[in-house]
Amino acid sequence: MLSIAQALLLTVLMGGVIFFCRVLPFLLFRDRQELSPSPGAGLASLREFVEKLVPPVAMTVLAFNAMSVPFTVDVSQGLSALIAAGFTALVHLWKRNSLLSICGGTGVYMLISGALSKMLA
Repeated sequence: MLSIAQALLLTVLMGGVIFFCRVLPFLLFRDRQELSPSPGAGLASLREFVEKLVPPVAMTVLAFNAMSVPFTVDVSQGLSALIAAGFTALVHLWKRNSLLSICGGTGVYMLISGALSKMLA
């Protein structure tokens, strides 16, 4: 059982990790000049800013979330997720098509995780 001090320390540390995960995408994409809204331009400019910024931020958060869980569950799931993430990145860099890269990466993950789980069972 944890003491009060240990529980408080863990809470503060996990709060810092969660805050870092939420701030990281904004730090990664902050230097893009085309993403900054023009001051005083109104609601349309804000909407365009959000439309350009939210997809890469959401994808970054989802990628970190997807890669954090499998390694804590099983090595084969972690390896499957890592290979599928690499495949997804390569297909996206090659074809520049989000739907193709996400569907392809999901398919590769399903094939590899099924094969690895049969081999290790």
